[in-house]
Amino acid sequence: MALLELENVHSYYGNIHALKGVSMTVDEGEIVCLIGGNGAGKTTTLRTITGLLRPREGSVRFDGEDALQYATHELVAKGLAMVPEGRGVFQKLTVEENLEMGAYLRTDAKAIAEDIQRMYELFPRLGERRTQVAGTLSGGEQQMLAISRALMSRPRVLLMDEPSMGLAPVLVDLIFDTIQEINKDGVTILLVEQNALIALDISHRGYVIETGAIALEGPAKELRDDPRVKEAYLGG
Repeated sequence: MALLELENVHSYYGNIHALKGVSMTVDEGEIVCLIGGNGAGKTTTLRTITGLLRPREGSVRFDGEDALQYATHELVAKGLAMVPEGRGVFQKLTVEENLEMGAYLRTDAKAIAEDIQRMYELFPRLGERRTQVAGTLSGGEQQMLAISRALMSRPRVLLMDEPSMGLAPVLVDLIFDTIQEINKDGVTILLVEQNALIALDISHRGYVIETGAIALEGPAKELRDDPRVKEAYLGG
């Protein structure tokens, strides 16, 4: 069943027509990637899903409901969380305080404490730095923290915007291994990523977006073998 569904979505920035009839689905339990070049509309798609940008036309449905009737924080309460591009951690708060902020809509103190421990198991480096101020962490550590903070809301669907951006290759591998682990724990994932090869490697299905429109879609393996995708995104 589709947990997340976009149908004929048109989004604008002022007079700029950024999304031109985007339709896509993310089924429960899947990792779906959205790949494309700079300015293709990947982040705009995520902003539209989360209500940060209101489409002029089309529908966004989350778990069978019209997502456009809800404010962003209401969607978080319903189980939709996002790891933003550029990580966006609370620079002046400690690692642990950032994780607590991720659970701000929850009231189950015991379970929150257990979930924080789970994040330290997922990313042992965060456990070592739990009292450290987030602004002093490395880029990779901030990415781990941004992912963990989003997971603290116990989402059903996790939206991830360019999780590999600016990271060393060894950290990229770690982050993507963890994304697969999170998915095995039952979290559905929509992954926006410029590194098409690694995104298609871990995804079940994929969409290619070009100048605001879906150009290709299909099982990730088929997209990886598609000559057009190879030429445009995988270095031939």
